[in-house]
Amino acid sequence: MSANDRLARHFEAIANLMQLLGEDGFRVNAHTRAARVLGDLSTDASSLDRKTLLEIEGIGPKIADKIIEFISSGSTAEFADLNAKVPPGLLPLLEVPGLGPKTLRTLWTEGGIVDEASLRASIADGSILKLPRMGAKSVEKLRQSLDFARTVHARIRLGQAMPIAEHIVARMKAQKGVVRAAFAGSARRGRDTVGDLDILVSTSDADFKNEALVAPISALFRAMPEVRHVLASGDTRSSIQFALNAEDQRWGATESENPDANKGQVKGPVIQVDLRIVPECSFGAALAYFTGSKDHNVHMRERALSMGMTLNEYGLYPDDSSEEPPHKRGVTPVAGTTEESIFAALKLPYIPPEIREDHSEFNLNATPTLITIADIKAELHAHTTASDGRMSIIELAERAKARGFHTITVTDHSRSSAQANGLSIERLLEHIDSIHAARAQVPGITILAGSEVDILADGSLDYPDEILAKLDVVVASPHTALSQEPATATARLLKAIMHPLVHILGHPTGRLINRRPGLEPDMAALIAAAKKNNTALEINAHWMRLDLRDVHARATVEAGALLSINCDVHEAEDYDNLKYGVLTARRAGAVAESVINTWPAEKLHAWLKTKRR
Repeated sequence: MSANDRLARHFEAIANLMQLLGEDGFRVNAHTRAARVLGDLSTDASSLDRKTLLEIEGIGPKIADKIIEFISSGSTAEFADLNAKVPPGLLPLLEVPGLGPKTLRTLWTEGGIVDEASLRASIADGSILKLPRMGAKSVEKLRQSLDFARTVHARIRLGQAMPIAEHIVARMKAQKGVVRAAFAGSARRGRDTVGDLDILVSTSDADFKNEALVAPISALFRAMPEVRHVLASGDTRSSIQFALNAEDQRWGATESENPDANKGQVKGPVIQVDLRIVPECSFGAALAYFTGSKDHNVHMRERALSMGMTLNEYGLYPDDSSEEPPHKRGVTPVAGTTEESIFAALKLPYIPPEIREDHSEFNLNATPTLITIADIKAELHAHTTASDGRMSIIELAERAKARGFHTITVTDHSRSSAQANGLSIERLLEHIDSIHAARAQVPGITILAGSEVDILADGSLDYPDEILAKLDVVVASPHTALSQEPATATARLLKAIMHPLVHILGHPTGRLINRRPGLEPDMAALIAAAKKNNTALEINAHWMRLDLRDVHARATVEAGALLSINCDVHEAEDYDNLKYGVLTARRAGAVAESVINTWPAEKLHAWLKTKRR
């Protein structure tokens, strides 16, 4: 875990402890915001002095002092003081879905509940029913959430969650009476991990008023064959535990340290999926409401209030200060059918879903033209049967051509990657000849000869320079020694970035999401060197990697350095991972011009040759 991640978790824990102890909401929000800012920071916070920390929006003097204290000691006096006042079994209960700090405080202070065992005992003997807001339905839902928490990972990878969301949306769209269906939440924002899924469905305004027409849609959702348990049941709102084990779905794949070996099948993960049905006139408002991050939505609601309006999941309404929600009183909304109408009524440009995180999107004067999948015209990191791929050179090129690419680069592993059947120098030279011969067999696409060359522990490359010079493209990647100290890792990767024959730094940290953190280099130093040396930094689009991650890609974009989005193709289906890499780039605010895979063939090939002069 990086220093920034540790800091973010520490400040989140402080905020949770404060809420459990009933402390001032302003202080809670300050620590919550600090946790988010630190988690999204691309620069290593442990390398920053107090003055630099104070220049970061969301970091005030007191927070900066606590950051410095944590960096020097590994904790803070405030955390120790707060933690001593709370039973040790209480904080873990916040991992239970639907159990927030306020409810947990009530359970503790008024019910004597201090851990999971005492919570289960209180449910079993019925004493919990005597506590405020703890009716029979609420308690049963809580019991189910406790059981659910034992079977589900806290967050699953985007590449596992999004296919499930798409699968459910397709089913909902096929249901009679459904006008529109979509998924929202962190999956729509393209976050690399997802905690749960939000599915939105709309019916015609007239149908929504008829329970007999709406109820069957919810019933279908709850009756899907992959539903393991129904957590909540209603005509317009339902919540389920969903597990999908279909053999052709990647979320059932074996957890291997090597994502390319992820081909076996095991029991799929369980994820909570929530359904909300709204009338068509509210679909845009609901989609915006359930897509934005918590902080983004707060900003949206505050903006509405400042303009004399009220914003909720049903629409944007004139604010008449009534205690009853306007949609329940039949008030006509100012906007609601589309997301665009909501943003326009608030005098904002349309904000793409991926950047609705309350970073700087509210400073935009116009909708940014972010990169799209259609912009990608080349794959520069792909493997064949010569190393650990499953396609021949011809098959690889034909697949790329079918996707409209003008260039495909064959980059089989170098000799040190023995586990991936890496190529010796002799085999590589023969492979280059085979790649050149294949060009005549697949007209209409340029096939380049490259290699994914291991960056060894000391920063040297796996082939000598005279061999590297024979390659059209060199993708230099770290595969071993992924627990090096940050300073050592930084020096190692800098050496590769500055090598005159290297075009792309492949999956720079070597992380595997939810499995290993990978290297923790000084990303600011790497990005600066990449810009100076005209080296591209890769967003590896494999759903287990997404490396560069979004915060590092954002820093790359802001610095004006180049990105490359590659699928790290090993088999035909890997081309489909492109959407995850593009989503990551969009979260970074990347436009097409900053990603070399979008360039016309002439420009891309000319850039590649600059490393061969």
